[in-house]
Amino acid sequence: MTTHHDNVKQQFGEQANAYLTSKVHAQGPDLEYLSKLLAHYPDANLLDMGCGAGHVSFIAAKHVKSVTAYDLADEMLSVVAKTAQERGLLNLATKQGYAEQQPFTDNQFDIIASRYSAHHWHDVGQSLRELHRVCKANGKLIIMDVVSPGHPVLDIWLQTIEALRDTSHVRDYTPGEWMTFLTEAGFTIDNLERHRLTLSFDTWVKRMRTPDVLVEAIKAYQLTAAKDTKTYFELQPDGSFTTDMMIIETRKVV
Repeated sequence: MTTHHDNVKQQFGEQANAYLTSKVHAQGPDLEYLSKLLAHYPDANLLDMGCGAGHVSFIAAKHVKSVTAYDLADEMLSVVAKTAQERGLLNLATKQGYAEQQPFTDNQFDIIASRYSAHHWHDVGQSLRELHRVCKANGKLIIMDVVSPGHPVLDIWLQTIEALRDTSHVRDYTPGEWMTFLTEAGFTIDNLERHRLTLSFDTWVKRMRTPDVLVEAIKAYQLTAAKDTKTYFELQPDGSFTTDMMIIETRKVV
């Protein structure tokens, strides 16, 4: 029997290079936000939690003292290590492991950043408690992820197409759910920004190598969407759509 973690490793390990070259992952207002923030912390040790193909790590390595790129998929970490070497980022190291059980010491990192990873975590509460443990007093945690609009009709539509496209998907949480998770884990919210993220249907499904039968299921499900749902997600005839993403900057409560 395979576990959720096994599913995540398989899904993303096979697609490591696709995520390295993905425009959605290589650019965006969240990366601009992070770059400006990190410019003020040249002596920081940073953890990139669920680093994927390493876009956060590569930006961070240009600003901070050291970066640890941490992910479940060995193939992703191989891509990150190879790319870092090619770019001369000598202050970047990789480490493999789970979000829920991390191999780091207490109070190890000044800054923790996580981008487009948390919606795959098996247990968000436990993962955030671990991040609180490894974060230094008054250290920062920045979460960047797709979020659910919150309304039940819009929520179920988003979660359904996400799960059909990627069977390792757990949930795009609402802003309210994130506030609860973070405060219960011991973080205080310093800043929050919400942006819109447009996803091209063709590249969205090809990047995950979604099976044809599930691609057709997504298209069929999109056709059944109510008018207000289509309007909110700016659903296009080719299946492309626009959703919400959020940047949440927090601080560890002492």
